[in-house]
Amino acid sequence: MPLPSKPLDGLKVIELGTLIAGPFASRICAEFGAQVIKIESPDGGDPLRKWRKLYEGTSLWWFVQARNKQSLTLNLKHPDGLDILKKLLGEADILIENFRPGVLEKLGLGWDVLHALNPKLVMVRLSGFGQTGPMKDQPGFGAVGESMGGLRYITGFEDRPPVRTGISIGDSIAALWGVIGALMALRHREVNGGQGQVVDVALYEAIFAMMESMVPEFDVFGFIRERTGNIMPGITPSSIHTSADGKHVQIGANGDAIFKRFMQAIGRADLADDPSLASNDGRDARRDELYGVIDRWAASVPLDDLMQTLNDAGVPASRIYSAEDMLGDPQFLAREMFLQAKLPDGKPFKMPGIVPKLSDTPGSAEWVGPELGEHTELLLGELGYDAADIAHLRKQGAI
Repeated sequence: MPLPSKPLDGLKVIELGTLIAGPFASRICAEFGAQVIKIESPDGGDPLRKWRKLYEGTSLWWFVQARNKQSLTLNLKHPDGLDILKKLLGEADILIENFRPGVLEKLGLGWDVLHALNPKLVMVRLSGFGQTGPMKDQPGFGAVGESMGGLRYITGFEDRPPVRTGISIGDSIAALWGVIGALMALRHREVNGGQGQVVDVALYEAIFAMMESMVPEFDVFGFIRERTGNIMPGITPSSIHTSADGKHVQIGANGDAIFKRFMQAIGRADLADDPSLASNDGRDARRDELYGVIDRWAASVPLDDLMQTLNDAGVPASRIYSAEDMLGDPQFLAREMFLQAKLPDGKPFKMPGIVPKLSDTPGSAEWVGPELGEHTELLLGELGYDAADIAHLRKQGAI
């Protein structure tokens, strides 16, 4: 039997989400073949359409975040709009939503109703604090999840307040957990003969799950990991250094053999051969000394020479890339990490490539984020509504 062109071909995903977490999860599904129907309010749609840099009134982010999706406008406060959504959910495989807990229940779309309507439906619920617990009804954005989940506490320098990462990482990580959960639920349904189920992702838990050994370190030793700037605490050497021409470089020489090669390459055979530095615990005990050595060496060498030395010695390293650096980098280009697309007026632009890369059934971006309600008539027609029905729905404010 020939393989499908994409691994999620044949799946129907309904997105009831705005901004980042829910839409990013459904974007991944869309890139790998699922039909993703994005439900938007007729009154402006997803606020992401107006976030950050706008091109002729629409966010460039929108064109990426909503690629491969179909936009259907529904007024969920109108009974006819709600009825259309129920028809869609009756034949869908996955529902992805990131409303505050209780919103769908107020619309009459709680899990008990949806499971009875479609026993095979998998419902991915992304929220600040999850569907249970004393905080479930509180609003929670990604920044709140990053704070409560532990990421903000350890990010920054020890003598300054915590800082954020440069992107909404909490939302994006929660989205990834949502997709993982959905795929696990689908496998249970399709391979084990199970029914649909709820995938409950809390933003703070999505971050908390990434916090490595923080909990056992505190529970066993009473140790609280603090902010340590650019170094990796307890793992030495791994930090950012500045070259003679003012470029910033991440150097990770914390493997035993790598450290030895690194010290030899920069003319410090004495440190390479020092038995007290042969393992990580010994190096970490002399962390300040070693970082001073590396700082002084890096500051004496231009970036190109610095990188050549590190590459020749097999030391993991990278300059700190901006978007400009990425666009001309041979590795990014070889891996097709920029897709050429067109904005609605025909202007060409680049957007990020597809991750991950599947050898037999790769994902793709077929079209950019749609206009508000662009697919409304098409999708309603597929549900059996004729032109007169659609005109009536518009007049009534249901779509």
